[in-house]
Amino acid sequence: MPASTRKSLRVAVLADSDTRWKWGSLTANRILPTETSNADIRESDIRLDGYLLRGRATPTARQLEEVGVRADSLREVTAVEFLRAMERERYDVLVLALVGGAVQAVLHGLAHLWDGRAERPVVVTGYVGVVYEKLADGLLLRHGADLVLANSRQDADRFRDVYEGVGADASSVTEVALPFLGGAAYRKNDPYTVVFAAQPSVPESRKDRTYLLDRLIAHARLHPDREVLLKLRSKPGEHTTHIEELPYQKLAQKTDLPANFRLVYGHMGEVLDRTDLLVTISSTAALESLHRRIPTVVLSDLGVRESLGNHHFVGSGCLASWDQLDAGHQPAPDPAWVSRQGVAADGSYETAFDEARTRIAELLAGPGLPPLTPYYTPVTAPGYLPGILARHHLAPDGSPLPGAPTADKEPSPVRQIVRRAARGAYRHGVQRVAPVIRRMGEL
Repeated sequence: MPASTRKSLRVAVLADSDTRWKWGSLTANRILPTETSNADIRESDIRLDGYLLRGRATPTARQLEEVGVRADSLREVTAVEFLRAMERERYDVLVLALVGGAVQAVLHGLAHLWDGRAERPVVVTGYVGVVYEKLADGLLLRHGADLVLANSRQDADRFRDVYEGVGADASSVTEVALPFLGGAAYRKNDPYTVVFAAQPSVPESRKDRTYLLDRLIAHARLHPDREVLLKLRSKPGEHTTHIEELPYQKLAQKTDLPANFRLVYGHMGEVLDRTDLLVTISSTAALESLHRRIPTVVLSDLGVRESLGNHHFVGSGCLASWDQLDAGHQPAPDPAWVSRQGVAADGSYETAFDEARTRIAELLAGPGLPPLTPYYTPVTAPGYLPGILARHHLAPDGSPLPGAPTADKEPSPVRQIVRRAARGAYRHGVQRVAPVIRRMGEL
């Protein structure tokens, strides 16, 4: 059914973690055209259906609630179940908010499903934040979507260079900004509040995480007139995009905490409303903070290293140590660096998504869309692609493998219990058993 004959835009977001659901759902709301060739379509007349890819990081109800985006429907699926849904349903726009390998698998599955069909959704993908590692690998796994979103001018230039460098079509690269920026500009708070934005996997070692916690607590003791908050990503038992083997909550249990030190959860934007100094290793919270002109520090205590991700902030003017912060250092971000990162602290944020909106409107208004053509094929990557597809129960041509789950209805209560138990066992193995085995291997 052509999009121009319907009175509303239908959008599907497929996500595999809390962070990617946040990026995907907010991006969907940012990039949808507010005006199209159909005068009956309005920004408020949009149906958003959410699909959560089943796995270790499937978000909980609390994590979904924290994002603040309301989906008209929400269900948990495997990749094959999602493809079955795309066979039944008709959408205008599909946002793939997934890790690179899953994006590639779904793209091949959709290409097989829509073979010979011109009437299909516009397919959009991208990254949830700063791209500081596996640039070529992640980008080529996302190639094949109609739009590959870059969150900054710097990323857009790098993305095009990678695609053109391997002879792939780079026309899909579209510059936008991080969809979750916003909030009121910085104003001083009383009391002065320091927030450390924790990350699940950076740093990894107990020694480094204990060091950061100890320095944060020491800062609270050194400045009793300040409120010092440790902003945590997840509560015990919840899981995020990255595995957290040593939650700060557990490390803090063994410490006598000062009265002005607290652990907090919740929406990052609400925490930033009361922040006077944002401190992190390399979290995208730093970009949210810079957007609102909040003083922001990226810690150099553990070195400026690619493995930490803080190397991305070289030239930002935000790198500093706890010793400097204890002594009263105030960071001053470099305006040119901030401008190239899509932070849009200059007030241009509202127009950052115009190019994406225009491209999607043009694609929706056209007579039909060409086939999805990812760069990776059984010819270009015969030793890599089949394994990626097989992990999602897909054959090298994108078709479902024999025995792949194909449920078209909600699982029975017993099946749901079994699934939850299996997922819990898997997560326990990933987060508890595997680290022990790794540590034993280091002896």
